[in-house]
Order: sequence, then structure tokens, then C-alpha cells
Amino acid sequence: MKHAGPATLDALEPMLEALRTHDRIVERKRGVFYRKSQAFLHFHEDPAGFFCDVRLDPVKDFERFPVTTEAQRRNLLQRIAKILA
Repeated sequence: MKHAGPATLDALEPMLEALRTHDRIVERKRGVFYRKSQAFLHFHEDPAGFFCDVRLDPVKDFERFPVTTEAQRRNLLQRIAKILA
């Protein structure tokens, strides 16, 4: 599974815009967000769809979530908002 390219990130732009509203994370490269000095979130693309790797717990590794559909994106954004609150 490869990291998301420009076309995938274009398709995910509304999600990226929502993520950019959180002041506890910083987008260092398009689609790659950090929380303090630790990588927090990035995206992948695959023939099966779009995926987001998120470090929901700072002491654990990334967890992968599908973000191909609007419902999947909305659900993940809600989880991320709770973590960052």
C-alpha cells in the first residue's frame, strides 16, 4: 500500500480541511499531520480504496482506517476530534 498521491489527496481535500482546523496538530507536508513532534496521521491509497493511518494513542503504533466513503471519513473525524479535545 503506497502513500497517497496528489490525486488522492485532492479527493480527500474536505477531510484535510477539517483536520487543519485542529490547533493541536500541524500539517508538515500535505496530508501528513504531526502532534507535537510525533507523526499523528497520514494517508494511503490502494486498489481497495483510501486509508488513513492515525496514532490514536501516542504510545502505540498507527491504526489503519478506511476513508473511501464520506461516512467513513465523518466517523474518523469524530474520533479524532474526541482525541484532540
